[in-house]
Amino acid sequence: MKLFLPLVLVCAFLSGVSAQEKPNILFIFADDWGWGDLSCHGHPYVKTPNIDRLAEEGTDFYRFTVASGVCSPSRAAVNTGHFPARYGIDGHFAWVENNEKRGMPDWLDIDAPSLPRILQSAGYKTAHFGKWHLANNMIPDSPVPGEYGYDTYGAFNCSGEQMPVHEDAMHTNAFIKEAVSEGVPFFVNLWMHEPHTPFHTVPKYEWRFREMESEADRIYASVLSHADDRIGEVLDQLDELGVAENTLVIFSSDNGPARGKPNAELSLHYDTATGAGWNTGASKGITAGRKGYKASLFEGGINVPFIARWPGKIPAGEVDNESLISAVDLLPTFSELAGAALPDGYEPDGVSQVAVLKGEEKAPRREKPLFWKIGAKGSPGSEGSDHWAAWAVVHENWKLLVTKDLSYQALYDLTTDPLEKGDVSEEHPEAVASLMAELENWRATLPANPDGNVFSSERQQ
Repeated sequence: MKLFLPLVLVCAFLSGVSAQEKPNILFIFADDWGWGDLSCHGHPYVKTPNIDRLAEEGTDFYRFTVASGVCSPSRAAVNTGHFPARYGIDGHFAWVENNEKRGMPDWLDIDAPSLPRILQSAGYKTAHFGKWHLANNMIPDSPVPGEYGYDTYGAFNCSGEQMPVHEDAMHTNAFIKEAVSEGVPFFVNLWMHEPHTPFHTVPKYEWRFREMESEADRIYASVLSHADDRIGEVLDQLDELGVAENTLVIFSSDNGPARGKPNAELSLHYDTATGAGWNTGASKGITAGRKGYKASLFEGGINVPFIARWPGKIPAGEVDNESLISAVDLLPTFSELAGAALPDGYEPDGVSQVAVLKGEEKAPRREKPLFWKIGAKGSPGSEGSDHWAAWAVVHENWKLLVTKDLSYQALYDLTTDPLEKGDVSEEHPEAVASLMAELENWRATLPANPDGNVFSSERQQ
């Protein structure tokens, strides 16, 4: 400890930002939490008073998008600042055999750029608590979170011991208290399980919604209420320690909500990482009018909540429904706030959004295009299929969705039609051609196959 603190001060001096000026960063990343699954976004029965508090004391950014419609690639983008397809990650990490069949690695390369490692270089104490899924608990030889730059972690969906899902806030608070006592800035991921299946209900929270007739709705509301309470525990800790004023808190979700079939039967489901709970019969997430759900590249799958609070720095009680922010922007944004230098030769796919977060400017268009790649299902025009798009690109006001074989495209003007109600590809062939050229150029930069130390020894058996 005697050696550590002087080293932090030296790093702070070299970065040009004093340790006192560096903001703490708390990044809350939920799992399958839909844009409409907040009481501040008008949900008819879900109550989220603590997240609503963040919106009241910060800014609610309506146009934030994650880098995938599913878990693992979305999380890889946050950690690397790159589109996950650069690492061959376009689906969730599963069993080794399943990963191999889909042409996926078995985990995110530990040599890839890593947000916590960058923040460590600027004197931050780093931690991760909650879901991991940049590997999987079914892959015992996969790297643990600590190998990516986290000083402390407790996690599930990773190798090793699985942290109980409801202990995330408890460990987060202990870590924050320790960092504050040491006088060092902290970065902590609070990556919550809710509202992913299995739904692990607690009687106290089901009781809150006991008057609801639908058991499935009662289950869904109860797990979100439980998660919101745990977020409240962490916000209270920041207040009690007197560090809320210098802490950037962000709440978001890794992708849009899962949605069970209308007549899905409730039953228990067992997950090897988190245990037994209710199945997708209780998946009642909503998108507030956005097309598609989880695993879709339509806005319902990738446009998720993004609420940022930093008292005195980020405007309070504001809604920004113009600025287009992406998950790949988080690494350059957090790095700038921390006064951290990016690694030599590293070029993020995102851009710093510090000025946008502070309300100093609006960014409805982007100079750098955004790209998506995902394993697609279904076909255009088939009833109920919003999962046919395997590729997507957003540039300026346009969004283009494309089938896996590139034979079919749909075009939307996100400025006038953010809910993607009308395909305007026939009216704007020049925009389709321009975006297809952007997509083809990007596709040419992607690896044919995953590369590096990213394969389990099970592949050799």
